[in-house]
Amino acid sequence: MFDLFLGGITNILTDPFALLMALLGVIIGIVVGALPGLTATMGVALILPVTFGMDPVAGLLLLSGVYFGGVYGGSITAILLNTPGTPAAAATALDGYALAQKGLAGKALGAATLSASIGGTISIFILMFLSPILANIALEFSAPEMFALAVFGLSIIASISGKSLVKGLIAGLVGLLLAMIGMDPLIGLPRFTGGHEELMNGVPFIPIMIGLFAASEAFKSLSEMNLKEKVKVKIEKIMPSWSEFRGLIPTILRSTGIGTFIGIIPGAGAEIAAFVSYNETKRFNKDKEPTDKSRLAGVSACEAGGNGCTGGALVPLLTLGIPGDAVTAVMLGALMVQGLQPGPLLFKNNGDLVYTLFIGMVICYFIMCFLGLVACRYFAKVVQIPKQILTPLILVLCVVGSYAINNSFFDVVMMAVAGVIGFFMQKHDFPASPVVLALILGPMAESQFRRALALSNGSFDIFFTRPIPLVLLLISLITLLTPIIRAIWQQRKRAHQ
Repeated sequence: MFDLFLGGITNILTDPFALLMALLGVIIGIVVGALPGLTATMGVALILPVTFGMDPVAGLLLLSGVYFGGVYGGSITAILLNTPGTPAAAATALDGYALAQKGLAGKALGAATLSASIGGTISIFILMFLSPILANIALEFSAPEMFALAVFGLSIIASISGKSLVKGLIAGLVGLLLAMIGMDPLIGLPRFTGGHEELMNGVPFIPIMIGLFAASEAFKSLSEMNLKEKVKVKIEKIMPSWSEFRGLIPTILRSTGIGTFIGIIPGAGAEIAAFVSYNETKRFNKDKEPTDKSRLAGVSACEAGGNGCTGGALVPLLTLGIPGDAVTAVMLGALMVQGLQPGPLLFKNNGDLVYTLFIGMVICYFIMCFLGLVACRYFAKVVQIPKQILTPLILVLCVVGSYAINNSFFDVVMMAVAGVIGFFMQKHDFPASPVVLALILGPMAESQFRRALALSNGSFDIFFTRPIPLVLLLISLITLLTPIIRAIWQQRKRAHQ
């Protein structure tokens, strides 16, 4: 592993184009994350078509930069305007905006930048050392284990369904139905294509994703189009003092650990990591009343936890082929486009490429730290881009990105349809992530299930006599039932009050 590590450093430092793509990705990610209404998921989905034809390392570093910068960029509007640019930044806004109102916006942004960069960097190093261990375990997986793993991934829908589990399950079911369109994975006959040759390889994943995440937000902006007045924010001191930063180190380390652990759990996401890290920091805080010091620790905890989640979310993606969150679901598509199949064989067959990518990710965080500290004074101007300019630009990028995949207008139509459906899903509080998760994991679950039955001559015992499938299926059942049991318990508790 040490040889791969040194080889990764050599490869990335001798590839100026990959470094340029990392820089460009971080810049795009910060801007996307800072703009309210845009998310890291949307940014990665929009940039994904640009990576077609690129060298795998350069293309994946471009997407990684957008991912990392997008998660961090949400803190900018959260601190300056109390308008979180991303869901994870909602936790940052709790203390960050309070500091901005007291004239400490620069210090809050500086603490957020340092914490995000340190947390993200540590999480990537954890990823380096933990991924091969998980990959070796995953090498023992066969069809029953892979089916149970896919079911476990699908069960995470219960955790990402938002307020309504029923709506999340409905969205997941829609994704599974869409995943059935195309060629039968075992006998190779077309099904549910309606005679459209474009659907022979299944529903085009990237246009659907661009539509659900990016176009739907643009349609939402068009329907509201309620422009706020420009806000002028003056930023003074950026860097916290050494004594202040030294006091933040335990918070950063603790929150990074929490964020990385939560990121490894498929479906948890940066927003959960940020809020859990924030709550733990408040629990450790000895001050009865909020102070500038405790608020700075709150900002630091949210950003270290949220960005620590990025490295953690890549662990199940690279080792098991299961996306840790919506962004890594998009990156799963990117890996496949580059001809790389996530899973244990990725480390065995492409070890040099993987470690080059890891070193490049660390460099992405160094770039993010530098840009964040230098550009803090200009962030207030960036967040004032009018919606009447931004929204049409997003729609143009959606159309161009969808068309560029296969040079097919059919993909543009699919994107537009997905965008309209995504818009109404938002209106009625149906989450989009379960659709994407099911669309990705559905084919894997079906094919592995049928292969397992073929191995056992049609007996279902193969799923319950092997320990790993049995444990994963039990965990999946618990994951699905927990929100239902919790809701029933809370309802009964309210009834007795």
